[in-house]
Formats: sequence, C-alpha cells, structure tokens
Amino acid sequence: MRLHYSYASPYVRKVMVVAIETGQESDVDLTPRKVSPVAPLGEVNRDNPLGKVPCLVTDDGQALFDSRVICEYLDSRHDRPKLFPAGPARWPALRRQAQADGMLDAGILARYEMLLRPEERRWPDWIAGQKAKIARALDALEGEAEGFGDAVDIGTIAVGCALGWLDFRYAADDWRAGRPALAAWFERFAKRPSMAATVPKEA
Repeated sequence: MRLHYSYASPYVRKVMVVAIETGQESDVDLTPRKVSPVAPLGEVNRDNPLGKVPCLVTDDGQALFDSRVICEYLDSRHDRPKLFPAGPARWPALRRQAQADGMLDAGILARYEMLLRPEERRWPDWIAGQKAKIARALDALEGEAEGFGDAVDIGTIAVGCALGWLDFRYAADDWRAGRPALAAWFERFAKRPSMAATVPKEA
C-alpha cells in the first residue's frame, strides 16, 4: 500500500497510529507530499481529486481518502482487537473521532485564515469562532476523560492525535489549563509506542 503523506498532518498521524496499532506499519509505503490548499499537486490530485492527504492507494490500485475511511479499511485487515468496536461501544468511539476531527478542522481553518489570507483581509471573528469550537470540544472531553481508562480505539486515537496537533500548532493557547483530567489522560496515552513514533514535525 502507498500512502500520500505529510509529516505535519494530524489526519495522516491518525492513519499511521492505526497502522502501527494493527501491526501494518511495514505494509504502508510512505510517499511524503508537501500539500497546500492553494497550490495543486499533481501526484496527489491524480489519486485524490480533492488534493488532500492522507490518501491511501491499496495494492489493487484503489485510492481511499479521508482518514476515517482509511482507518476503517486498515481495521478490516487484521486479527487484533478491532479499533472500530462493535455493539454499543461503537457509537461513543465514532462520536469521539468526529469530535476530534472537528477540532482539527476548526484549528486548520483558523490557521489558514491567519497564515494564508492577506493580513488586510483576515477576519478576527472567524478565527475566534473556530477557536471557540475547539474550546467547547475540549471542555466536553474533559468531562469524559476519566472514563477513557486504557481504551485504545478510533475515538481515543483521534482525540490523542488532535491534542498532539494542538501542542504542535497552538502551544501558546495551552489547552491543558483548567482540564486536568484530559491532560493526565493524554500524558499517559502519548507514551504509547504508536503515538511516540508519530509526533508531528515540519517536513
């Protein structure tokens, strides 16, 4: 399998954590890409018309994109405990994944506004609104964190990757302030080999 990859993408990190947790890391050939929302990249666009990473090209040539799709595909290919649980546990895990991905979406939109838009055209209320979404999601996770325990599923993986990305891109905002349960959980979860091996970095 070949993965269009960015070292800084939290969605790529989620895919790689799943690959490691399911024992498939060696099956994934990483193809680093430097992508931009305003500069098309032919190699990625050929496999993903949206021009985004991650994009996984399977051994039979099928292109899969969106981290949620890729993660579920990888989870279908192994015999270890499933990261997409069945039964009642499935819905909290999927909701946490959606919540974590929503935090990332908001953070990336705010970052684009601050870095890519010409200064005279930036919209401070837009940035504040996106950051408010992140804060609300973090507060909700604080209320759940003590119940995470040692669970390793697509929900906790997505939350861990989102928090790690906030450390990477929004360290000055200090998401840990006032959220001791979430901070304590993340400190433990971040020590997993799959998380330690995928800490985001600039390309």
